[in-house]
Formats: sequence, structure tokens, C-alpha cells
Amino acid sequence: MSSDFALESIEVSSSPRERFVEYLQSKGKRVTPQRLQLVEHIFEGHDHFDADGLIDEVARLKGKRISRATIYRTLDELVDAGLLIAMSLRGRRVYEHDYGYPQHDHLHCKHCDKLIEFHSEELQNIREAVAREHGFRVTSHRLIITGVCTDCGRKQNRQQSPLDLV
Repeated sequence: MSSDFALESIEVSSSPRERFVEYLQSKGKRVTPQRLQLVEHIFEGHDHFDADGLIDEVARLKGKRISRATIYRTLDELVDAGLLIAMSLRGRRVYEHDYGYPQHDHLHCKHCDKLIEFHSEELQNIREAVAREHGFRVTSHRLIITGVCTDCGRKQNRQQSPLDLV
């Protein structure tokens, strides 16, 4: 998963790790080294990812032995804690940071699975106008526009070569 739009982080009162610890304690759940390692790893950068990719990444990290079940359970807890958002793309559950990042939306290429983040003031204005019209208080929204990215569009439109038949 890649993103061409760089999100500026927004100032938050506590780190993702602190917020996750607070969440776990409020639910009476144990704060384990594995859970803390995962939250640290996930928030080192801002990439979209799925559970399988995270499992592969964690397996390559030295000294970090985290079971598949712990990874899946922790991802669900991070979503419940408001740190991650889960999106469904072509039957796959894809995650991205929610905590500390501004509202944004996505373009999703149905060929290569590329995710392009964007922010649109016009879209937010429409959202607010529609909400006002219906007496609705917006807490968030998620828009994923599916289509074909420029790179895949070029591949589709190029002339067939005799080598394509090989």
C-alpha cells in the first residue's frame, strides 16, 4: 500500500503508546510487551497496511516474537481505542492511523491496490451542508473512490506488442 499525499500530523495530548495503555487499563486488559511493541512499530511511520503484511514485518524484526493471534487481537483493540481505522478493500481489511492525523479521504486503484490520500475542503463543505440540512451532527466520514491510477491506466492503453503473446 502506498500513499502519494503526505499528511501532516496534528498535535495530540498523549502518544499512541500512552493512549493505548490507557485504553487497555480502562478495559481491564493486560499491558503486555508484545502489545506495546506492536503499537510502537505501527506508529513508526504512516503507511496503510494489512494484518498479513504486519505479520511478515514483525517476523523480520529481531527480538520481536509476537503470535499471529496477538497481532489480530491487538489490531482490533487499536481500532476500538481510536488509534487505527480499518477499511475494507476488495475483501481485505486495511488499516491506517486515525489518532494524530487529520481527516482525509482516499483514491483506491482497483488494479494495483494503490491508495492515494487527499484532503478536500469542498468535500468537507458539502458534508457540513448536507448534515445541517438534515439536522445531523457529523463525527467523521470515510470516502474511498475506486478507479484506476495513472500508472495502471497507461499500462491498459499501450499498444499490444508481439512479446505480450509469449
